[in-house]
Amino acid sequence: MSHRICTGISRRRLGKLIEELAPSWLAQQESRLRERRGRDRMRAEGAGPGHDLPFADRVIVTLVILRFQLPHAALAAFYGVHRSTITRAVGEIRPLLAGRGFAVPGGPGLRLTTLADVFAYAAAEGVKLRIDGTEVQVRRPAANRPGRRAFVSGKKKQHTIKATAIGDGQGRLLWLGAFRPGRMHDVTAVRAEGIEDLLQAHPEVSAEVDTGYQGLARDFPAQVSAPPKKPGKNALPEETARWEQHRHQQSSQRICIEHAIAEPKQWRPLQRYLGRREHFQETALAIAGLVSDRAAAR
Repeated sequence: MSHRICTGISRRRLGKLIEELAPSWLAQQESRLRERRGRDRMRAEGAGPGHDLPFADRVIVTLVILRFQLPHAALAAFYGVHRSTITRAVGEIRPLLAGRGFAVPGGPGLRLTTLADVFAYAAAEGVKLRIDGTEVQVRRPAANRPGRRAFVSGKKKQHTIKATAIGDGQGRLLWLGAFRPGRMHDVTAVRAEGIEDLLQAHPEVSAEVDTGYQGLARDFPAQVSAPPKKPGKNALPEETARWEQHRHQQSSQRICIEHAIAEPKQWRPLQRYLGRREHFQETALAIAGLVSDRAAAR
């Protein structure tokens, strides 16, 4: 199960990932046991029954589920454990993967976790950002539940969750966030994350966006570039030709963010998510963080 075909990463990177997550997982387990006991441990660490599923296998199981969205019962049969053991393992490892952040090229110890980190990195390194939204189909909320219509995307005509992706000019994903129900507009979602304050705080940072962020380009014309508005029906042919030229030029500048979005969507949960909606954000961040490791190494 540790093969790259199953986990989505090479065995070398898998070993480094296990080594990176082990201290956090051990601290998490010790904290959980301390809370359950209500006191400090009385026996040396390692005493008592061992885990049915060792830590390395817990990481591998979580990666396989993130890669293929397999049923937990199927992996339980492979490992000879109960299904609840697999579910518990995923619940422990997935938040650790989601909290790692996004790798950047040339910075082995640097990871971006917040939108503010992305803007600080772009300002320091002179990176021109590319911003775009993406949607993933999710399970339909139960009937008559408040807020059910909020997940109906006007674009996809499906129940979706929307996320905002930010990348650089090389097609590397630097951040994924602003998770909102699919009905919310792209620019509204990113404004709710405080992007306007960050653009004001970092006037040297610029970005390329699509037509979904026209309002942002209108408010920050010196920093945000959006496609030009289409001329009217009675426009002269030269005006239409000039608009087509500008539109293609702007599109070629931001096409790299489409590539950055497409790479995490090779993982099955980001094609159509079948799990609980409250776990979607953790799942998407875990996958995107793993993909950013490979992109930063290129």
